[in-house]
Amino acid sequence: MFNAFIQAFKTPDVRRKLVFTLFIMALFRAGSFVPLPGVSFTNVQYCVQQSEQGGLLDLMNLFSGGALLQLSVFALGIMPYITASIITQLLRVVIPRFEDLHKEGQTGQAVLTQYTRYLTIALGVLQSTTIITAGRTGALFGGTCDRQIIPDQSVWTFVLQIMVMTAATGLIMWMGELITEKGIGNGMSLLIFTSIIASMPTNLWGVAQSNDGLKKAALVLALILLVTLAVVFVEQSTRRIPVQYAKRMVGRRLYGGTSTYIPLKINMSGVIPVIFSSSILALPQMIAGFADREKPWVQWIQSNFAQTSWVYMVVYGLLTFAFAFFYTSITFNPDEVADNMKKYGGFIPGIRAGKPTAEYLRYTMSRITTAGATYLTIVALLPQIAMTAMGITSMPFGGTTILIVVGVGLQTVKEINAQLQQHHYEGFLK
Repeated sequence: MFNAFIQAFKTPDVRRKLVFTLFIMALFRAGSFVPLPGVSFTNVQYCVQQSEQGGLLDLMNLFSGGALLQLSVFALGIMPYITASIITQLLRVVIPRFEDLHKEGQTGQAVLTQYTRYLTIALGVLQSTTIITAGRTGALFGGTCDRQIIPDQSVWTFVLQIMVMTAATGLIMWMGELITEKGIGNGMSLLIFTSIIASMPTNLWGVAQSNDGLKKAALVLALILLVTLAVVFVEQSTRRIPVQYAKRMVGRRLYGGTSTYIPLKINMSGVIPVIFSSSILALPQMIAGFADREKPWVQWIQSNFAQTSWVYMVVYGLLTFAFAFFYTSITFNPDEVADNMKKYGGFIPGIRAGKPTAEYLRYTMSRITTAGATYLTIVALLPQIAMTAMGITSMPFGGTTILIVVGVGLQTVKEINAQLQQHHYEGFLK
């Protein structure tokens, strides 16, 4: 990996793309420290130290690199775009028009991307309104802070803050698309990667400051290394389904007769099931945060839906396992794959083309998804169980963190290697 980066900086074209990518990532981090107009930065810093983080806001704060609880202009981070992308994918099952656009290739994908952008801005308005309202009422920090973080309570300031935060969301989306177009790697994924990496040193330092902090920090680092090795191994693993293409005459030319394979990843759903589960389980905590803390149902939710509760962990594991099957069934369609293979004269050796091929792929995919869902559940729960056993209440990292960081890192290294190979081949041909 390090040799790839060294070779990349020695190659002018690749170096230019890397420098551009790093520059956009630096701008993204710089915007995380610019406070919204009308926000008292001193009071925000005080409330962050006094707050009891958790739930959906903690997840959103992770994806924003700590900018959410700082109430900066980039407070929403890339979260609205992630939510919009997931909703657009799910709508393919409900709305036939979206499925038709998906099948139209690049033209249809461009229309879906435009719909995702519009939905991102709409979600930005909705989420910014919710976050700023929570900041004005004190619910953003769970009601534990007695200082007013937005002294100016006028309607104009409220509207201005919503406009600035929503515009910043559109700017982040544009920056991510710039990286994808002119840089290296997927821009949105790299911005999430930047946010998570930026938050980890602060969280680890917080662990080191507690009782037996150095010992706990060392155990956390060892656990991060262990989980990272397991994630790298599984994410690189695939089940290869052999495919043979029959020979056919088109005009005077002979096509086909080649052998290839369909790579089926063990974890085809990626990190989406973990985000789904975290978001759903965080909603009760978020609703309870706006209610009276003395009410019995609020106290029950806060005690049973905390991340250290065994009830939370059991439900979290079950939801992650179920969502892994659900999302895989949406992203991988055996009938569509079988029809495409039949159209181009492809077949799996020993399996008839058409419906038998679809049934074989569905059976194979269900077995692979069972292993992938089990792995995903273990990776999601292992950090929380270990942190709870060590008495660490503020999670410095979780399964979502490791999956995103490792996945984005592997994909970026692959793209750098592909760029280097392309440059090498061009030089060889010249």
